[in-house]
Amino acid sequence: MSQRTLVLLKPDAVRRGLIGEIIGRIERKAGWAISALELRNLDQDTLEAHYGEHKGKPFYEPLVVFMASGPVVALVVEGERVIEGMRQLAGPTDPIAAAPGSIRGDFGSIVRENLVHASDSEESAERELKIFFPGLV
Repeated sequence: MSQRTLVLLKPDAVRRGLIGEIIGRIERKAGWAISALELRNLDQDTLEAHYGEHKGKPFYEPLVVFMASGPVVALVVEGERVIEGMRQLAGPTDPIAAAPGSIRGDFGSIVRENLVHASDSEESAERELKIFFPGLV
């Protein structure tokens, strides 16, 4: 079943010059396509809409500060089982637990700055795509 998902290349990926590497990995997956791409700085309203479910948790404020610390690349990726596949390609949040070959396994070093976000379900993808690409939904 073809799906759409939101992928964010976080400020650490942009600062470290990993945009091309990460996008290349996505493009090399057979049957996946990038249908929208935008480099942008995230404002407080966007961050609150995206991470609102985590408000009040200890990691919320540092996460919002980190995500506002520099530009991100927002992508819409489409393809067969792309939500599950993109999560596998990203690897677990903890880069030490991430397998070699995954983005976090190859390039990550700390949990909080973990290079990439990928929607975790169809429901999340739909909600997140409305926040970042409202004209496409």
